[in-house]
Amino acid sequence: MTKQLTPPRVVGTLGASLLNINGMIGAGIFALPALLYAGVGNFSPFAILLFAIPITCLGLIIGKLSTVFEESGGVQLYVESTLGKFSGFQVGWFVICASGTGRAANFHVFVSYLAALFPIFDGPIARPVTIACAIALVTGLTVAGTKRSINGLWVGTVLKLAPLVLIILFGFGMNGVPTDITLPTFTGLESVALLIAYAFSGFATANIASGEIKNPSSSIFRSILYSLAGVAVFYAAIQWAYIAIGPETAAGSDEVPLANAAQVLFGGWGAVMISVAAVISIAVNQLSGFIAYPRVFYAMGERGLLPRFFAHVSPRFLTPDYAIISYGLFVTTIAVSGAFAALATLLVAIEQVIFILILIAFVILWRRNFRGMADSSAPAWFVIFAVSCALVAWMCLQLPLGAIWPTLGMIVIGAVLYVLARHRAANELNTRPS
Repeated sequence: MTKQLTPPRVVGTLGASLLNINGMIGAGIFALPALLYAGVGNFSPFAILLFAIPITCLGLIIGKLSTVFEESGGVQLYVESTLGKFSGFQVGWFVICASGTGRAANFHVFVSYLAALFPIFDGPIARPVTIACAIALVTGLTVAGTKRSINGLWVGTVLKLAPLVLIILFGFGMNGVPTDITLPTFTGLESVALLIAYAFSGFATANIASGEIKNPSSSIFRSILYSLAGVAVFYAAIQWAYIAIGPETAAGSDEVPLANAAQVLFGGWGAVMISVAAVISIAVNQLSGFIAYPRVFYAMGERGLLPRFFAHVSPRFLTPDYAIISYGLFVTTIAVSGAFAALATLLVAIEQVIFILILIAFVILWRRNFRGMADSSAPAWFVIFAVSCALVAWMCLQLPLGAIWPTLGMIVIGAVLYVLARHRAANELNTRPS
């Protein structure tokens, strides 16, 4: 019998951190400064650092779970291992839908920024063709090798962060680091909390691809800490620089605040520089997602939740090629059809369901002392768990009641797909040569 190929472990701690960083920093950072300043004024950098604390606690919960699993799948695997195959399938279905919808929406944003530089890419025909070509390009790159994709992330990350670092340096050089602090009202702080939470989403992107990460039991945990700390400081520095430059000095800054800030610092070419950086940032964010999220398809195929088709590994590139291509086709369908607009309202609700299941899985595995998980300092983890629960509970309270029925609809669809997928997987197992 031919031995089943598996993707090699080629991603180190820095590469995993890069996946997390680019999972967080995408298009949002180019609009975030004005929105946060409008909400809490010159307290906004401190709001970022303040809300990074509970988000880091939730990151530590996921990071702790990653220390006792080495296979790909991330949260899908954790839930499957504790709550059973049905729950595991539902989480996998949720992750694919949520990530696919987010990728589809971001490709539209990518083309919008691209069309601002080159109008030829916009239009009723040009836009969907450009989106389809961009998805095909990212899909091809990720199929061609995980190490190549990580190298692409390094290049893209430098190119997208360099202009932002220039804004920080020249912004502080223009008027110094702002020192005035005005404490916001509670309602003002609450109004920006979801924006900050959204800005940090994607902090555990790397754990989905655990099967291709070197020493995953330690690398992923460290990568989550490194990336959250680095991104929190970077977001705060950008916010301080934006305040130092002066939000009131750039007309129309609410829509493109960093482009207008760059124009104040560097003139017309500064706005172009930031627009180019935004295009690169979204592209690299998409590449990070395409490296990680197709591994959910692969992991579910490998463990029999989906047909073995999804567990195929390219003999040439040693990547889960069928899973990546299937994910690319899924994103293309959502993007070109426009379905992402209808699904977008579900993203936050779905994410909270996933977080709740993660917390349940954490409790179950801790009580079992699964692979020595409970050998750590219990009091510290009790505090981390309590803060994480409080964060998730608060985010659930922000959800509109209207999100309940669509979420239940997603669960029903997932249940039907589970029955169909398990039936197909069972038939494959019965017909496979012994």
